[in-house]
Amino acid sequence: MDGRGDTNGPKDAPVVEADDAVDQRLGETVRLLRQRAGLSIQDVATRTGLSNGMISQLERARAMPSIRTLRLLSIALDVPISYFFDTTDSADVQRYIVRKNSRRLLRLTASGVVKEALTPEGKGQLELYELTLNPGASSGTDFLQHTGEKAGYVLSGSLRLWLDNQAHVLEAGDSFRFPSIVPHMFDNPTQQAARVIWVTTLRQTDSPAG
Repeated sequence: MDGRGDTNGPKDAPVVEADDAVDQRLGETVRLLRQRAGLSIQDVATRTGLSNGMISQLERARAMPSIRTLRLLSIALDVPISYFFDTTDSADVQRYIVRKNSRRLLRLTASGVVKEALTPEGKGQLELYELTLNPGASSGTDFLQHTGEKAGYVLSGSLRLWLDNQAHVLEAGDSFRFPSIVPHMFDNPTQQAARVIWVTTLRQTDSPAG
């Protein structure tokens, strides 16, 4: 399920497409953050549970990470997941406010997901996103666990949210909240794009689940 070729979603929905520049920037960001933290590839692999080969491929733009992979990397490198987003060239960047045209984007080509950061840059206790899930899009093939909480609201389309191996199909107007320690993942099993407001609380003591 790569979620490419979406022709059924809203006309103004972001389009997920292959972009070597995006892959290259993500790889450089991961490498710089790792080096800044004084960590080896093996150190990051141990902290995330990912293989040395996967970390190396990400840094060399040979692989596109899933949402789960980025979350594990953000925890291991002690940065918000928003550090991996596209930077904006807009002059309308403010400390506490995010204007619609100044949102930072994260295009996860392989997962079929576009994440728009709705919170300003920098560390905080929570992160707010608008997710666009193309048909077949998913957070990855594995369940994720970490400390904190998650909540969300389905703006349009359908979201299938897996919590502790149980699937919940949410439609427009439905909402959710759950402790992030509960094994979770999500996908869009339909043929129409879905849009979801997604909230994640953060803790400085976050560490990947074994």
